[in-house]
Amino acid sequence: MILKIYPENPSQRAIDQVVKCLKEGGIIIYPTDTIYGIGCDIFKPRSVERITEILGDKKKKNAMTFICSGLSNLSDYTKPIPNNIFKAMKKGLPGPFTFILEANNNVPKLLQSNKKTVGIRVPDNNIIREIVRQLGHPILSTSVKDDDEVIEYTTDPELIHEKYNRMVDIVIDGGYGDNVPSTVVDCTGGDIEIVREGKGDISLLQ
Repeated sequence: MILKIYPENPSQRAIDQVVKCLKEGGIIIYPTDTIYGIGCDIFKPRSVERITEILGDKKKKNAMTFICSGLSNLSDYTKPIPNNIFKAMKKGLPGPFTFILEANNNVPKLLQSNKKTVGIRVPDNNIIREIVRQLGHPILSTSVKDDDEVIEYTTDPELIHEKYNRMVDIVIDGGYGDNVPSTVVDCTGGDIEIVREGKGDISLLQ
């Protein structure tokens, strides 16, 4: 199904519907401040496997990140974060940045990369942040790709629904998305290293 939610004033009833779906092991497609994402509850292993099946690439698990509602519960999933990194995160988030941090043992093994890291995102988008806040823990995020060789990411939620409606439980229509992904920042070496430059002003992280 496709579910219209307005980012300026997300309907509580619609948010409740999405949270219920996630708790029951559902898969959703949702807007962020960059491209649309596909995700599920991080504690639902079968749902995680379903996503890798949908994407058709088992290795894709290593490109999955956590969508968080804020920075207050990061220590639940990461090892202690150096002050310089935390300051950069506070400057850049909510925003279009993915921070790669060292994962602790609370991160489900299914979601850990070989390097035992986890990507953290706090998008500047009221819809998904409110869903995560009410769920009570992060959801998984990976990008909704397009099969077109020219257009890498689909921006129209109706076209996304057309393609994925039989594979996922809810497609949230939060308006047109962007087609530029987040900037990925590796923080595991104690300093900030830009792995992929995408949307976002890198000077904010200095």
